[in-house]
Amino acid sequence: MRRLNSWLEKGPLLTDGAWGTQLHLKGLEPGACPDAWNLTNPEAVAEVARSYVEAGSQVILTNTFRANPVSLPEEWKERAAEINAAGVRISKEAAAGRALVFASIGPTGKMLSAGEISERDVKDAYEFQAKALAKAGADALLIETQSDAEEAEIILRAARTTGLPVIVSFTFDTGKAHDRTMTGETPERVARRMELAGADAIGANCGSGIEHFIPLCRRLRESCELPLWIKPNAGLPVMENGKLHYRQSPQDFAAYGPALVETGASFVGGCCGTSPAFIAALKEFLNSCACE
Repeated sequence: MRRLNSWLEKGPLLTDGAWGTQLHLKGLEPGACPDAWNLTNPEAVAEVARSYVEAGSQVILTNTFRANPVSLPEEWKERAAEINAAGVRISKEAAAGRALVFASIGPTGKMLSAGEISERDVKDAYEFQAKALAKAGADALLIETQSDAEEAEIILRAARTTGLPVIVSFTFDTGKAHDRTMTGETPERVARRMELAGADAIGANCGSGIEHFIPLCRRLRESCELPLWIKPNAGLPVMENGKLHYRQSPQDFAAYGPALVETGASFVGGCCGTSPAFIAALKEFLNSCACE
């Protein structure tokens, strides 16, 4: 927690935007394994990382969202440690000391409550990934896009064994107000539970557009004293010619940035549909807000 707070001494930090969206633009086929590109197409991954640093990101992620022995495709499982190490190395080289590197850790994609995976398998898979990311030199670990608080807590305990700062971010995309996770968790419940479990920061990412994140951020702030990690989508996508498109402009997205900071966000960036242009616009809005 001390390390995380020291990074925030001068105010909120600007994070990066979407990775999956950018990799698909570079040729990643639908259904292909993005994490494997750390080994098979590292320059394309590096281009994404560098583009966010150049846009002004003070924190960038790694291309390791599903790089654990449970979630990786069968043909890549034996190279999980190598994929994680390469993901951190690529982002660290791209950051070149200009940005912190927080390693991305995603959900299992399996239902713990339905018995699709055991607690032991979750624990073992994420201890493996967390240790590989820490050994490679990540500055912190981000457990993101979570929906099940029980699974998130198991992953959090595994990540904490590394001694690195750990952030846990949930996706709230159900309910009339887009304020519930897929398993029915509320912002209040997950914030309190993760704080008690030892998270260094709590947050929300993906699921809905930035306008829905203002009340989410407020509710998280009212429920705990941890720094808040906020990364909304570029609105809701629409289907055009068989492909998903995000219509929100970088300027319209970024206009909500100051309100997020005022509501308590400590880290602000974007998720699905966002790009370096969104981060550059967000930087401009946040800088103008700070100068007023």
